[in-house]
Amino acid sequence: MTYDRLVCANCAAPVSEGRCPVCRANRERLQQDNPFAGLNPTALIALLAVLIATVALLAHQTA
Repeated sequence: MTYDRLVCANCAAPVSEGRCPVCRANRERLQQDNPFAGLNPTALIALLAVLIATVALLAHQTA
C-alpha cells in the first residue's frame, strides 16, 4: 500500500499532505522503510512487467 491512501488518526487528513507533526513523521518513516512507497500502483505493475519480460528473455536465450 502506498502512503498516499493512508489517513492520519490525529488530524483526519491524508498522510501524504503532512498537515500535522504525526503525519510528517509517519510519511518520513514510510519513505525510509520502503523505497517503492512513492511509486503509484501503475508504475509498480510496469516495473513488474519489465522484470518478467527480462526473465523470460534470459530463459529463452539459455534454452
